[in-house]
Amino acid sequence: MNVTSDKNAVDSPKDRRLFVYNGGFLTQKRTKRILKLSGYAVQVGAPSSDDLVGVWGNSPTAHRGEAVAGHRGAGLVRVEDAWLRSLFPGRDGEPACGLVIDTNGVHYDANTPSDLEVLLATHPLDDTALLDRARDAIERLKETHLTKYAAVDPTCPLPAPGYVLVIDQTQGDASVQASGADRNRFLEMLFVAQEEHPGAQIILKTHPETVAGHRDGYFSDQDLAPHIKILDQPVSPWSLMDGAIAVYTVSSQLGFEAIFAGHRPRVFGAPFYAGWGLTQDEFPVQRRQRTLTRAQLFAAAALLYPKWYDPHTDALCSFETALENLAAQARAWREDHNGWVASGMRLWKRDPLQKAFGSAAPVLFEDDPAKARATGRPWMVWAGKAALGHADAQRVEDGFLRSRGLGAELIPPLSLVVDPKGIYYDASQPSHLEDLIAIRATLRNDQLRRAQSLIRQITSTGLTKYNLQGTTPPLPEGHRILVVGQVEDDASLLHGSAEVKTNASLLKAARDQNPDAVLIYKPHPDVEAGLRASAPVPLELADVAATNSEPHALLQEVNEVWTMTSLLGFEALLRKVPVTTLGIPFYAGWGLTRDLARIPPRRRAQPSLEGLVHAALIDYPRYIHPETGKPCPVEAAAAWLAAHESSSPRGLSNRLLSKLQGLFASKAHLWR
Repeated sequence: MNVTSDKNAVDSPKDRRLFVYNGGFLTQKRTKRILKLSGYAVQVGAPSSDDLVGVWGNSPTAHRGEAVAGHRGAGLVRVEDAWLRSLFPGRDGEPACGLVIDTNGVHYDANTPSDLEVLLATHPLDDTALLDRARDAIERLKETHLTKYAAVDPTCPLPAPGYVLVIDQTQGDASVQASGADRNRFLEMLFVAQEEHPGAQIILKTHPETVAGHRDGYFSDQDLAPHIKILDQPVSPWSLMDGAIAVYTVSSQLGFEAIFAGHRPRVFGAPFYAGWGLTQDEFPVQRRQRTLTRAQLFAAAALLYPKWYDPHTDALCSFETALENLAAQARAWREDHNGWVASGMRLWKRDPLQKAFGSAAPVLFEDDPAKARATGRPWMVWAGKAALGHADAQRVEDGFLRSRGLGAELIPPLSLVVDPKGIYYDASQPSHLEDLIAIRATLRNDQLRRAQSLIRQITSTGLTKYNLQGTTPPLPEGHRILVVGQVEDDASLLHGSAEVKTNASLLKAARDQNPDAVLIYKPHPDVEAGLRASAPVPLELADVAATNSEPHALLQEVNEVWTMTSLLGFEALLRKVPVTTLGIPFYAGWGLTRDLARIPPRRRAQPSLEGLVHAALIDYPRYIHPETGKPCPVEAAAAWLAAHESSSPRGLSNRLLSKLQGLFASKAHLWR
């Protein structure tokens, strides 16, 4: 994820004037911003010979700019969307993740060599690090089911494997026209597919713009037969290509992706990916004589050629950052597009939940289980409010990088988890997080590096769950043990601690087993703020009471941590501080902690710390960026937390409201 921006993203012209004659350059803010960051100042008017003229590919309006550039002696720049664009087509109004900005031609028109073709033909493409990035990115694309328009549903049913995939495109598509193709070419391709695979099922994959009603495709119902079917569902192209025995295309980007799915697509046009030894070309481009590997093709086309944009930092970025941004959006759409019904949600939580889960369809709030089920929607319940009637509802809770400030003070979370099996703090039953941790006992190299980078980001910026400010008291010399207090009616203690369930018993156990150690007792911040009650603690057993202390700074000063189920134990692991657990938190039982409670036998995997971090911070939660309001990857959320103070006012009114919430929590008619 945190990969330095590619060289071509920084070695850009410095604000060359770019004169445009297509209104989209002026009205589409994202396009204009990416051009600005790439060194082009969009203008209207008449250029001089020192200026540039920008046109959108070979669009119907491109002739205006071409004529002006020719008449004025100005250079011509062609702009197009990059390979990862958005959830839905641009005609639905979504901004692009990146652009390709070409000073020679346009990538899909083989009549003139484009900057991309020059890259593919002449760049050494032999840098090991670059090619490793390409291989890793290909695997991540497959894993996240990303494609140009990423609103695909990996759960959509697929045809039985063994079919031939024939890819339709939209009428008037510039890449089809540049290939000199028309409906007859598509019919020829369909005929050849049948000739080369007699008896096979033929699947005609419809373009998303055709499904959305924007433009017709080249195939229609009149082309169907018992062995020829149209597929217009939002299936994952990666899953679709897994079941195909052959792929046929004119110039679709799906042909490019088919290469990385292991195919050698049959190509009936002249797209940029044809001619490099990775396709079977019906109309070869004779000047393309170089043979490339899949990694080399991807490195040039996806890592070096486009300009990728990060909306969370308003800056150009690497392909990997753009990928993770779109992956976060795609995950949210896939989980939310059928709408949610939610139960057990206090009033103050509803707005954050609506922002997190309601972008595709508004969340409905209904506490009656029968009525919630009757909606037919996926059903969620706040984990702490789940009861017997919620057995088939998914549990929702705050994530592990939550906010700057306490949830008990009504500060909204920027991360949430939805668990279809249980909830992470309840060790009495399996949870989805346990499954993810077991899966991440094995990591790809890119996953390992991403987790390591995230650990560095969190520890170097001092992030914890609530990111509270505080001071560390003077600590005596000696073997220092941090004993972590919790709220004793917290659900993690009620469900995740077998025998030791009170702060007093925790402190006593720590003293009994460590009579000569320096014990530092840290109360829970909710208790310190007077927002939650706690039984008296025998502080005479401790050497220091670290009240109102900042957890990150405290962890730098101690030799080990004792806890029942506190997340601070996980945060200690990130900082390589040994942890002893007396309960069963989600991070216990995997070989990374010293566990004094009886661990469920189902926790048998032995992940590395990086595997645990990948599961708990990357795979499990969803993050919403406080400024953009969009789903984002964990790295963007962590960067925001590190750069900002409190995410919400913590004044007198907020504190009074939070205390009233605690006082009247049992009054459901007031809070639900």
